Amino acid sequence: MVFKKLLGALGVGGPSVDTVLESGPALPGGPLTGEVRLRGGGADVSVDRISLLLVARVEREDRAEEDEGTVVLERFTVGGGFPLAEGAEHTVPFSVTLPWETPVTELRGQPLGPVLGIRTELEIAGARDKGDLDGLRVGPLPAQEAILEALGRLGYVFRSADLELGHIRGTGQQLPCYQEIEILPPAGHAHAVNEIEVTFIAAPGGLEVVIEADKRAGLLSESHDTVHRFTASHHAAPQTDWDAQVDAWLKEVIAGHEGHGSLPPYGDHHGGHQGEPHRSGPGAGAVAAGVAAGVAVGVGGGMIAAEVVDEIGDAFEDEAGDEDAEGGDEG
Repeated sequence: MVFKKLLGALGVGGPSVDTVLESGPALPGGPLTGEVRLRGGGADVSVDRISLLLVARVEREDRAEEDEGTVVLERFTVGGGFPLAEGAEHTVPFSVTLPWETPVTELRGQPLGPVLGIRTELEIAGARDKGDLDGLRVGPLPAQEAILEALGRLGYVFRSADLELGHIRGTGQQLPCYQEIEILPPAGHAHAVNEIEVTFIAAPGGLEVVIEADKRAGLLSESHDTVHRFTASHHAAPQTDWDAQVDAWLKEVIAGHEGHGSLPPYGDHHGGHQGEPHRSGPGAGAVAAGVAAGVAVGVGGGMIAAEVVDEIGDAFEDEAGDEDAEGGDEG
């Protein structure tokens, strides 16, 4: 166990903490289990509250220059209201439920690029101090994995994945950021499309699949983005022909059926109300999921090496001031 001394608001000599997460990747909307292990410092204290903060590194596109910051996606209270004697050890087991929109950090064990962490926060005598910070691995839902696998079989190749601060209009997005998975088109579509961006917005009732095609400019026209939203049911995933379904979605997006309720480009995220975007999918819409063959090749081939952060501490460097500034304070 690696206890991390709290040196801030609680003072040198205060209690220390080690948070241990259950091994293996968690799933969006699924449980996150583990335990918070405390060791008393140089004096008896009363632990008022133990909180776990789900934090993420995000890109901010709405500023003059793009930069990165830290956003608190969720805050969980997992314990508190007990004494901690000098030098004593105390363990608090926990099981919390991750938001359905929690970004996916890996596919088939290969890191995608987005970095999530669990920050442990203690509140003692009215003072709050951030202690342990642990990297969090999140795998795809079965539906997400199936869609990505279909993309790979259709010849699309993974390029990168990141988290963008903002909201996509016309969707049920709840978190302050969304995940973009960028893929390159196969040769048959390369003349018309630069790249495809896929965003999954999961909820208990199903999955929204937002697909944006960055279209190439012709000699007499400017390049532009075409964005559509489709829906899928979690329960229909096993019975769905995902290759046919995803191929139909992509053909519609690439063709740019602007008159069928396409969403504005991602750059226009905030405020306002859009008409109902186009819906599609078998039945209520089959659940989207999957790790694409092409995606797996792209990851294994080191295409995202520059975006993978080896040390969680480095990834969240200077995040202390950003967490409170970017939402998700008290939940």
